[in-house]
Amino acid sequence: MLTHSDNRVMPYTAQQMYDLVADIQSYPKFLPWTAATRIRGRHPDGDKMVEIADMVISFKVFREKFGTKVTLDKKAHTIVSEYIDGPFKFLISKWAFKDVEGGCEVDYHVEFEFKNKILQKAAGVFFTDAQRQIMGAFEKRAKVLYR
Repeated sequence: MLTHSDNRVMPYTAQQMYDLVADIQSYPKFLPWTAATRIRGRHPDGDKMVEIADMVISFKVFREKFGTKVTLDKKAHTIVSEYIDGPFKFLISKWAFKDVEGGCEVDYHVEFEFKNKILQKAAGVFFTDAQRQIMGAFEKRAKVLYR
């Protein structure tokens, strides 16, 4: 299984960063390797909102679609995505946003494993760099939206 964590302070509010990451339908506009996204369902779960989302990732010769259950907790400023279907054996990502002096602390953690050993091996080659690029893409998008 591959895992990655990143923690950064950005000059935006927790609400701004939460809103940015929660806007799954905009991912193809700025997120590397994201070819398409679609929300196929949405329902409240107590104080939280749950979305069922499809994402198509494309990297060189690989193109895969997968589904996730995304739990959005606006009050706590957290977003958790859990794997439903597609090429993964396991996938979970967690975002947390906290207002701090000078901006917002953004905490991101992802763990995944592909079912296909070839995809898993290929992912391992570029995984860490790819995850840094993903966090960087959200940071760049925030600059466009909030400055």
